[in-house]
Amino acid sequence: MKKVVNVGIGGRSFAMDEDAYSRLKKYLNAFRTRSKLGLQSNEVMEDLEERIAELFLERVNKYKDVVDILLVDSVISQLGMPDGEPYNEEGSDPISDILSGNKPARKFYRNPFNKSIAGVCSGLAQYLNIDTLLVRIIFVIALFMGSAGFWIYVILWIAAPLAETPAEKCELFGLPATAENLMKFSSNK
Repeated sequence: MKKVVNVGIGGRSFAMDEDAYSRLKKYLNAFRTRSKLGLQSNEVMEDLEERIAELFLERVNKYKDVVDILLVDSVISQLGMPDGEPYNEEGSDPISDILSGNKPARKFYRNPFNKSIAGVCSGLAQYLNIDTLLVRIIFVIALFMGSAGFWIYVILWIAAPLAETPAEKCELFGLPATAENLMKFSSNK
């Protein structure tokens, strides 16, 4: 029989067994000390906790409602450390997951980095993995052939959210939401 504690991670509450809580606490402390970010440290730690909460929510359901040490180890090995190294040798690291074909899914967001008006064309180009200029030309041609280009652009502008958080930016570019990638995008807000 193990003790179960209630823990708040990323603004969500989880029931964790004592071993899992201890391992996650050690990981977060090690992450904070190895990140060396200074003033941005709190922001990165909040983003990291939000990502951990998302990963826990994906794997916890009504049949498994307690986060155990196996789940914590899986999440830790997926996220890694800020220097790109895995936290421990158990499990797989994100780089080998990408090489083996377990690449994270891309999501369609408006791109905040390469936008002319609202980032729809550059977000769509990033999602489809084509040149942004090509998408912009297609929209301009559709605009002159009728007003379809305008209305499609407006609908996508309304429907697609702007990638604002580091986790969303990772999804936009099809990168795993590891600690290293979250740090890359945390300074580009």
